Amino acid sequence: MLLAFDTATPHVTVALHDGERVVASYSSPSSMRHGEMLAPGIAQVLAEAGALNTDVTAVAVGVGPGPFTGLRVGLVTARTLAFSLGIPVYGVCSLDVLAAEAIDTGLDEFTVATDARRKEVYVARYAGGARIDGPSVARPTDVATEELVVGRGATLYPEAFPNAAGPESPSAAVLCDVVANERFELLEPEPLYLRRPDVAEAHAPKKVS
Repeated sequence: MLLAFDTATPHVTVALHDGERVVASYSSPSSMRHGEMLAPGIAQVLAEAGALNTDVTAVAVGVGPGPFTGLRVGLVTARTLAFSLGIPVYGVCSLDVLAAEAIDTGLDEFTVATDARRKEVYVARYAGGARIDGPSVARPTDVATEELVVGRGATLYPEAFPNAAGPESPSAAVLCDVVANERFELLEPEPLYLRRPDVAEAHAPKKVS
């Protein structure tokens, strides 16, 4: 069974796939509580499917881009589970998960934009079922477009993205499908950060003559 979850956005999403279909799913009722919501979400989908931790044969996790705290919760949990059970763990760009769901609704050429905070968005472009540009982080005015835009960024910045389309947040059920069918590149379970560190390395001290 494939256990999948994504914590790259304010909401936690979890799903369990039995090799043929998603048999249980969970979405957190509140936002910004990743550490409190992920473990109960995993327990809920396992219980709903009548499964145990030991029935899980692989883990899939969204690697962002997203805020550091949320990503850390998901990635640490994924790696810990995989290590303890001796099973593989697969990472997927969270923007690709949004794109996969948009493609399933019939969209072809579109942009995915999610909230990067600091009045910026994480953005990538898709066409023909593949990512053709990005992901990158930018100010909405710098990547404004008239084409369809999927993700929370479109609702946050309608002046830059006037043609919004669903979904707004990645779904773990779709993440299961992306991994099971290798619809997008599978990555290492490492956080996909697009910003430079806020703290710069100090300059080496000057020599004393």
